[in-house]
Amino acid sequence: MNSKIGYLLALAALLVLPLAIYPVFLMKLLCFALFASAFNLILGYGGLLSFGHAAFFGGAAYVTGHAIKVWGLPTELGILVGAGGAGLLGVAIGMLAIRRQGIYFAMITLAMAQMVYFLFVSAPFTGGENGLQGVPRGTALGLIDLSNDLAMYYFVLAIFVLGFFIISRAVHSPFGQVLSAIRDNEARATSLGYDVDRYKLLAFVLSATLAGLAGATKTVVFQLASLTDAHWHMSGEVVLMTLLGGLGTIAGPAVGAGTIVTLQNYLASGPLGAWVPVVLGVIFVVCVLAFRRGVVGEISALIKKSF
Repeated sequence: MNSKIGYLLALAALLVLPLAIYPVFLMKLLCFALFASAFNLILGYGGLLSFGHAAFFGGAAYVTGHAIKVWGLPTELGILVGAGGAGLLGVAIGMLAIRRQGIYFAMITLAMAQMVYFLFVSAPFTGGENGLQGVPRGTALGLIDLSNDLAMYYFVLAIFVLGFFIISRAVHSPFGQVLSAIRDNEARATSLGYDVDRYKLLAFVLSATLAGLAGATKTVVFQLASLTDAHWHMSGEVVLMTLLGGLGTIAGPAVGAGTIVTLQNYLASGPLGAWVPVVLGVIFVVCVLAFRRGVVGEISALIKKSF
Protein backbone atom coordinates (compact mmCIF):
# COMPACT_ATOMS: atom_id res chain seq x y z
CA MET A 1 0.00 0.00 0.00
CA ASN A 2 2.80 2.44 0.91
CA SER A 3 4.53 1.80 -2.41
CA LYS A 4 1.29 2.46 -4.31
CA ILE A 5 0.86 5.77 -2.50
CA GLY A 6 4.46 6.66 -3.32
CA TYR A 7 3.91 5.89 -7.00
CA LEU A 8 0.72 7.99 -7.07
CA LEU A 9 2.55 10.91 -5.47
CA ALA A 10 5.40 10.57 -7.96
CA LEU A 11 2.91 10.52 -10.84
CA ALA A 12 1.16 13.60 -9.49
CA ALA A 13 4.52 15.39 -9.29
CA LEU A 14 5.38 14.37 -12.86
CA LEU A 15 2.05 15.76 -14.08
CA VAL A 16 2.81 19.25 -12.77
CA LEU A 17 6.62 19.36 -13.16
CA PRO A 18 6.60 20.70 -16.76
CA LEU A 19 4.95 23.86 -15.43
CA ALA A 20 8.17 24.61 -13.52
CA ILE A 21 10.94 22.75 -15.39
CA TYR A 22 11.87 22.72 -19.08
CA PRO A 23 9.75 19.91 -20.61
CA VAL A 24 12.45 18.69 -23.04
CA PHE A 25 14.82 18.04 -20.14
CA LEU A 26 12.07 16.12 -18.31
CA MET A 27 11.36 14.08 -21.44
CA LYS A 28 15.02 13.10 -21.69
CA LEU A 29 14.94 12.10 -18.03
CA LEU A 30 11.86 9.92 -18.54
CA CYS A 31 13.39 8.18 -21.57
CA PHE A 32 16.52 7.26 -19.65
CA ALA A 33 14.50 6.29 -16.58
CA LEU A 34 12.61 3.77 -18.72
CA PHE A 35 15.89 2.58 -20.27
CA ALA A 36 17.46 2.00 -16.84
CA SER A 37 14.31 0.28 -15.51
CA ALA A 38 14.33 -2.07 -18.52
CA PHE A 39 18.00 -2.87 -17.94
CA ASN A 40 17.35 -3.53 -14.24
CA LEU A 41 14.89 -6.24 -15.23
CA ILE A 42 17.71 -8.52 -16.38
CA LEU A 43 20.51 -7.34 -14.08
CA GLY A 44 18.65 -6.70 -10.84
CA TYR A 45 16.14 -9.55 -11.13
CA GLY A 46 17.80 -11.94 -13.57
CA GLY A 47 21.44 -11.52 -12.55
CA LEU A 48 22.49 -11.03 -16.19
CA LEU A 49 25.05 -8.26 -16.72
CA SER A 50 24.67 -7.02 -20.29
CA PHE A 51 27.13 -4.58 -21.82
CA GLY A 52 25.17 -4.45 -25.06
CA HIS A 53 21.89 -2.73 -24.23
CA ALA A 54 22.90 0.32 -26.25
CA ALA A 55 22.29 -1.83 -29.35
CA PHE A 56 18.58 -2.04 -28.49
CA PHE A 57 18.31 1.58 -27.39
CA GLY A 58 20.12 2.90 -30.48
CA GLY A 59 18.71 0.32 -32.87
CA ALA A 60 15.14 1.25 -32.02
CA ALA A 61 16.08 4.93 -32.32
CA TYR A 62 17.24 4.44 -35.93
CA VAL A 63 14.36 2.16 -36.92
CA THR A 64 11.77 4.56 -35.51
CA GLY A 65 13.43 7.58 -37.13
CA HIS A 66 13.52 5.85 -40.51
CA ALA A 67 9.97 4.53 -40.19
CA ILE A 68 8.54 7.96 -39.39
CA LYS A 69 10.70 10.09 -41.67
CA VAL A 70 11.07 7.85 -44.75
CA TRP A 71 8.15 5.44 -44.57
CA GLY A 72 5.76 8.09 -43.27
CA LEU A 73 4.32 5.96 -40.48
CA PRO A 74 2.28 7.63 -37.71
CA THR A 75 4.31 8.48 -34.62
CA GLU A 76 2.77 5.80 -32.39
CA LEU A 77 3.23 3.08 -35.03
CA GLY A 78 6.79 4.22 -35.70
CA ILE A 79 7.65 3.89 -32.01
CA LEU A 80 6.07 0.43 -31.87
CA VAL A 81 8.02 -0.66 -34.96
CA GLY A 82 11.24 0.54 -33.32
CA ALA A 83 10.48 -1.30 -30.07
CA GLY A 84 9.53 -4.41 -32.03
CA GLY A 85 12.80 -4.23 -33.97
CA ALA A 86 14.70 -4.03 -30.68
CA GLY A 87 12.78 -7.07 -29.45
CA LEU A 88 13.75 -9.08 -32.55
CA LEU A 89 17.37 -8.02 -32.11
CA GLY A 90 17.06 -9.11 -28.49
CA VAL A 91 15.95 -12.57 -29.63
CA ALA A 92 18.97 -12.87 -31.96
CA ILE A 93 21.53 -11.69 -29.41
CA GLY A 94 19.84 -13.40 -26.46
CA MET A 95 19.81 -16.84 -28.10
CA LEU A 96 23.60 -16.61 -28.39
CA ALA A 97 24.38 -14.88 -25.10
CA ILE A 98 22.30 -16.94 -22.63
CA ARG A 99 24.36 -20.02 -23.45
CA ARG A 100 27.10 -18.48 -21.31
CA GLN A 101 27.24 -17.01 -17.82
CA GLY A 102 29.05 -14.24 -15.97
CA ILE A 103 31.81 -12.38 -17.77
CA TYR A 104 31.35 -14.51 -20.89
CA PHE A 105 27.71 -13.43 -21.17
CA ALA A 106 28.74 -9.78 -20.72
CA MET A 107 31.47 -10.01 -23.37
CA ILE A 108 29.16 -11.65 -25.91
CA THR A 109 26.58 -8.90 -25.49
CA LEU A 110 29.31 -6.26 -25.81
CA ALA A 111 30.72 -7.87 -28.96
CA MET A 112 27.29 -8.15 -30.59
CA ALA A 113 26.45 -4.56 -29.67
CA GLN A 114 29.70 -3.34 -31.25
CA MET A 115 28.83 -5.21 -34.43
CA VAL A 116 25.48 -3.42 -34.48
CA TYR A 117 27.24 -0.10 -33.83
CA PHE A 118 29.62 -0.54 -36.78
CA LEU A 119 26.64 -1.50 -38.95
CA PHE A 120 25.06 1.85 -38.08
CA VAL A 121 28.32 3.65 -38.86
CA SER A 122 28.39 2.31 -42.42
CA ALA A 123 24.70 1.83 -43.27
CA PRO A 124 23.36 4.48 -45.68
CA PHE A 125 19.98 4.94 -43.96
CA THR A 126 21.53 6.03 -40.64
CA GLY A 127 23.30 9.12 -41.92
CA GLY A 128 26.65 7.91 -40.56
CA GLU A 129 28.32 10.31 -38.14
CA ASN A 130 25.74 13.00 -38.89
CA GLY A 131 22.94 10.81 -37.59
CA LEU A 132 19.37 10.59 -38.80
CA GLN A 133 18.14 14.17 -38.51
CA GLY A 134 14.83 15.94 -39.00
CA VAL A 135 12.54 13.18 -37.73
CA PRO A 136 9.05 14.72 -37.55
CA ARG A 137 7.16 14.43 -34.27
CA GLY A 138 3.82 14.18 -36.03
CA THR A 139 0.63 13.82 -34.06
CA ALA A 140 -0.67 11.49 -31.35
CA LEU A 141 -3.83 9.58 -32.30
CA GLY A 142 -4.06 11.87 -35.31
CA LEU A 143 -5.32 14.69 -33.09
CA ILE A 144 -2.65 15.99 -30.68
CA ASP A 145 0.13 18.06 -32.22
CA LEU A 146 3.37 16.73 -30.75
CA SER A 147 5.40 19.68 -32.01
CA ASN A 148 4.15 21.38 -28.84
CA ASP A 149 6.63 20.50 -26.06
CA LEU A 150 3.97 20.28 -23.37
CA ALA A 151 1.81 17.90 -25.42
CA MET A 152 4.91 15.87 -26.27
CA TYR A 153 5.81 15.65 -22.58
CA TYR A 154 2.50 14.08 -21.60
CA PHE A 155 2.79 11.67 -24.54
CA VAL A 156 6.25 10.60 -23.29
CA LEU A 157 4.95 10.38 -19.72
CA ALA A 158 2.19 8.02 -20.87
CA ILE A 159 4.77 5.79 -22.57
CA PHE A 160 6.97 5.81 -19.46
CA VAL A 161 4.06 4.91 -17.16
CA LEU A 162 3.07 2.06 -19.50
CA GLY A 163 6.63 0.70 -19.64
CA PHE A 164 7.11 1.07 -15.89
CA PHE A 165 3.81 -0.73 -15.24
CA ILE A 166 4.86 -3.63 -17.50
CA ILE A 167 8.16 -3.97 -15.64
CA SER A 168 6.46 -3.82 -12.23
CA ARG A 169 3.90 -6.45 -13.21
CA ALA A 170 6.59 -8.71 -14.65
CA VAL A 171 8.69 -8.49 -11.49
CA HIS A 172 5.76 -9.25 -9.16
CA SER A 173 4.34 -12.05 -11.31
CA PRO A 174 5.22 -15.77 -11.04
CA PHE A 175 7.60 -15.17 -13.96
CA GLY A 176 9.45 -12.56 -11.91
CA GLN A 177 9.64 -14.89 -8.91
CA VAL A 178 11.17 -17.64 -11.01
CA LEU A 179 13.59 -15.14 -12.53
CA SER A 180 14.73 -14.08 -9.05
CA ALA A 181 15.13 -17.74 -8.08
CA ILE A 182 17.35 -18.28 -11.11
CA ARG A 183 19.43 -15.27 -10.10
CA ASP A 184 19.87 -16.54 -6.56
CA ASN A 185 20.50 -20.21 -7.32
CA GLU A 186 20.36 -21.31 -10.94
CA ALA A 187 21.24 -24.94 -10.20
CA ARG A 188 18.36 -25.25 -7.73
CA ALA A 189 15.90 -23.64 -10.17
CA THR A 190 16.98 -26.18 -12.78
CA SER A 191 16.53 -29.04 -10.32
CA LEU A 192 12.98 -27.84 -9.62
CA GLY A 193 12.15 -28.35 -13.30
CA TYR A 194 12.26 -24.80 -14.62
CA ASP A 195 13.58 -24.23 -18.14
CA VAL A 196 16.23 -21.73 -17.07
CA ASP A 197 17.36 -20.75 -20.57
CA ARG A 198 13.77 -20.06 -21.63
CA TYR A 199 13.16 -17.74 -18.68
CA LYS A 200 16.45 -15.94 -19.28
CA LEU A 201 15.63 -15.44 -22.95
CA LEU A 202 12.14 -14.14 -22.19
CA ALA A 203 13.54 -11.66 -19.67
CA PHE A 204 16.27 -10.58 -22.09
CA VAL A 205 13.82 -10.01 -24.95
CA LEU A 206 11.38 -8.10 -22.72
CA SER A 207 14.22 -5.94 -21.44
CA ALA A 208 15.48 -5.32 -24.99
CA THR A 209 11.98 -4.37 -26.20
CA LEU A 210 11.43 -1.87 -23.39
CA ALA A 211 14.94 -0.44 -23.86
CA GLY A 212 14.02 -0.04 -27.52
CA LEU A 213 10.78 1.70 -26.52
CA ALA A 214 12.88 4.22 -24.57
CA GLY A 215 15.26 4.77 -27.49
CA ALA A 216 12.42 5.13 -29.99
CA THR A 217 10.70 7.70 -27.79
CA LYS A 218 13.92 9.67 -27.39
CA THR A 219 14.27 9.87 -31.18
CA VAL A 220 10.83 11.45 -31.50
CA VAL A 221 11.55 13.89 -28.66
CA PHE A 222 14.83 15.18 -30.11
CA GLN A 223 13.93 14.45 -33.75
CA LEU A 224 17.33 12.79 -34.06
CA ALA A 225 18.92 9.34 -33.91
CA SER A 226 22.69 9.41 -33.52
CA LEU A 227 25.61 7.03 -33.07
CA THR A 228 25.83 8.13 -29.43
CA ASP A 229 22.62 6.18 -28.77
CA ALA A 230 24.26 2.93 -29.93
CA HIS A 231 27.79 3.47 -28.57
CA TRP A 232 29.14 1.22 -25.81
CA HIS A 233 29.38 4.29 -23.56
CA MET A 234 25.58 4.24 -23.43
CA SER A 235 25.67 0.66 -22.15
CA GLY A 236 28.08 1.77 -19.43
CA GLU A 237 25.88 4.71 -18.46
CA VAL A 238 22.81 2.56 -17.97
CA VAL A 239 24.80 0.23 -15.69
CA LEU A 240 25.83 3.27 -13.62
CA MET A 241 22.24 4.55 -13.46
CA THR A 242 20.98 1.19 -12.23
CA LEU A 243 23.68 0.71 -9.58
CA LEU A 244 23.40 4.29 -8.34
CA GLY A 245 19.63 4.15 -7.94
CA GLY A 246 19.42 0.68 -6.47
CA LEU A 247 19.94 -2.70 -8.11
CA GLY A 248 16.93 -4.99 -7.82
CA THR A 249 14.50 -2.24 -6.78
CA ILE A 250 11.55 -1.04 -8.85
CA ALA A 251 12.05 2.71 -8.47
CA GLY A 252 15.85 2.71 -8.04
CA PRO A 253 16.91 2.77 -11.71
CA ALA A 254 14.56 5.68 -12.44
CA VAL A 255 16.07 7.63 -9.52
CA GLY A 256 19.58 6.79 -10.71
CA ALA A 257 18.75 7.86 -14.27
CA GLY A 258 17.30 11.14 -13.01
CA THR A 259 20.45 11.81 -10.98
CA ILE A 260 22.87 11.06 -13.82
CA VAL A 261 20.91 12.99 -16.47
CA THR A 262 20.59 15.99 -14.15
CA LEU A 263 24.31 15.96 -13.38
CA GLN A 264 25.21 15.67 -17.05
CA ASN A 265 22.87 18.50 -17.97
CA TYR A 266 24.04 20.99 -15.34
CA LEU A 267 27.73 20.06 -15.18
CA ALA A 268 28.11 20.28 -18.97
CA SER A 269 27.22 23.98 -18.94
CA GLY A 270 29.50 24.80 -15.98
CA PRO A 271 33.25 24.95 -15.37
CA LEU A 272 33.37 21.15 -14.98
CA GLY A 273 31.98 20.55 -18.47
CA ALA A 274 35.05 18.68 -19.72
CA TRP A 275 35.23 16.67 -16.51
CA VAL A 276 31.75 15.16 -16.59
CA PRO A 277 33.02 11.57 -17.25
CA VAL A 278 35.48 11.92 -14.36
CA VAL A 279 32.75 13.17 -12.01
CA LEU A 280 30.49 10.28 -13.00
CA GLY A 281 33.37 7.87 -12.45
CA VAL A 282 33.94 9.22 -8.94
CA ILE A 283 30.22 8.87 -8.21
CA PHE A 284 30.35 5.26 -9.37
CA VAL A 285 33.32 4.46 -7.11
CA VAL A 286 31.67 6.13 -4.10
CA CYS A 287 28.44 4.25 -4.80
CA VAL A 288 30.21 0.88 -4.94
CA LEU A 289 32.26 1.56 -1.80
CA ALA A 290 29.82 3.48 0.41
CA PHE A 291 26.28 2.36 -0.45
CA ARG A 292 26.22 -0.81 -2.52
CA ARG A 293 22.44 -1.06 -2.41
CA GLY A 294 22.08 2.28 -4.18
CA VAL A 295 20.08 5.32 -3.13
CA VAL A 296 16.67 3.64 -3.01
CA GLY A 297 18.10 0.43 -1.57
CA GLU A 298 19.80 2.26 1.31
CA ILE A 299 16.70 4.36 2.06
CA SER A 300 14.53 1.22 2.10
CA ALA A 301 16.98 -0.49 4.46
CA LEU A 302 16.93 2.51 6.82
CA ILE A 303 13.13 2.57 6.86
CA LYS A 304 13.00 -1.15 7.67
CA LYS A 305 15.46 -0.66 10.54
CA SER A 306 13.43 2.24 11.91
CA PHE A 307 10.26 0.17 12.04
